[in-house]
This record gives sequence, structure tokens and C-alpha cells, in this order.
Amino acid sequence: MMTESQVEDAARRLFEAERDRRQIGLLSLEFPQATMDDAYRVQAALAKRKAASGLTIKGWKIGLTSKAMQSALSIDIPDSGILFDDMFFADGGTVPADRFIQPRIEAEIAFVMKAPLAGPDISIDDVLDATDHITPALEILDTRIERMNKETGKIRTFFDTISDNAANAGIVVGGRVTGPREADLRWIGAIVSRNGEVEETGLGAGVLDHPAKGIVWLATRLHQFGMRIEAGQVVLSGSFIRPVECRHGDEIVSDFGRYGTIRISFA
Repeated sequence: MMTESQVEDAARRLFEAERDRRQIGLLSLEFPQATMDDAYRVQAALAKRKAASGLTIKGWKIGLTSKAMQSALSIDIPDSGILFDDMFFADGGTVPADRFIQPRIEAEIAFVMKAPLAGPDISIDDVLDATDHITPALEILDTRIERMNKETGKIRTFFDTISDNAANAGIVVGGRVTGPREADLRWIGAIVSRNGEVEETGLGAGVLDHPAKGIVWLATRLHQFGMRIEAGQVVLSGSFIRPVECRHGDEIVSDFGRYGTIRISFA
């Protein structure tokens, strides 16, 4: 277990790394015995620093919902991070060239809540009842921690990712607003292109078999800490594609079919 001073120091370094657009070394190398609880302690300390800097919490993201991503980080459950107001980009907008370090993008379904949602004993129906609408979304990922240590060849673990606010960096919502029961969420899909070339495709069923299942998991996890999902918050339910690397000059287009199209460019 990490000491409080170690948690605060890790959070400070992550906060400064994001501010200065530079990566720090693997925390998992520095703290090889750290637990998942330690990772969320670092994330909470980081979130506290962000809030103290003037940012406002606007929602949550759920990550590691696919078997492939869980396997890559040696974990068998999702993870979560916090959405802040400075992470929202307009559909069709442009991300400034100096905003991120190594951005990637994922396609997801965003849930916009109309009522609070608290665990522990909730179901998919409870999630849908508390949801005002769903909408297509893109999540921008970034990593303030190196993906691999060059000296040892060690790759980042769940501890690094969770501590780093689940690699959370940005969100773009757009397309058609739909009632949560007006569509089969398992069959909502997207074709994601970079500069006109298809990079990834996927369906909502790729997220734990149903996108709302991740929100059930999140509400249950938050309950353990006396927290809940609040009305008005946005919840990114998890990606159903592999992350797409985004370079300077790239344009990303995500076609959700009848649910609309989202675009974001990188300067």
C-alpha cells in the first residue's frame, strides 16, 4: 500500500505532466507492489488538484471494456476516470497542436443522465430509466505516463492507466440524440476513418455485451466510496473499437449510420 505522501507526489507529477505536455516514467516500476485501490487513490488526488485549479466535473468514462484491452493490461474488469469541463470538444472542431502528447481516439456511446444513479443493486433497466438520452461519441485518449520503459521493455499496467485518470483526455459528442429505449444499443455501431481511410469498425455489443453494463459496474464501484453518478452528468460507456492513433493534420470521422456522424481534426 502506498503512503499518503507517495500518492500525493504521484498525483502532483501527473498533474504537471499534463500541464507541461510531457510524460513521466512508469509508476508501476516505481511502486511494483501498488494495488488497484492505490491507483484510484492517485486518481482521486489528481482529480482534487484539477478541481482546485478551477475545473468542474462533468461526468465519467469507463475503459477497458473489451477482452483485448483487458488482456493487454493484465486486468479482468473495466476501469473508470473522471470527465472535466475542459475535455469537451465541439463536433467538427479542431484540437490544438499543443494540447496532447500522444492522442488516440475511440468510438463509444455516451449516456446523458436525467436522474442520479447509485449502487450497489442496480440493473441495465435502472441505467436506462436514469438516462435522458444516448448519443454517439468519440473519446480522445492521451497518456501522461510512458507506454513502455525503454530500458526494461516493461509496458504500462492497470496501475499506470488508472492513476493517469484512465488515460482520459477529451470527448466529442454529436450525431442524433436518441432515447435510451429507442434503439438496440448492442447493435449501434460505427465506422471510424482517418483521413478518408477506414481504420476500425465495431458494435455496441463489444462493450461487455451491452453498453449499459459498464454503467452498472461504475455505479457499483462508486457506491463503495459513498459516491454516485449525478443527474446531468455524461458517462462514456466504453469503446467498441481499438484505439486509433491521431497525428498532426489528421481528420477523424466516425460514421454511426442512422445515428449520425462525428468529426474531429488534429492541428
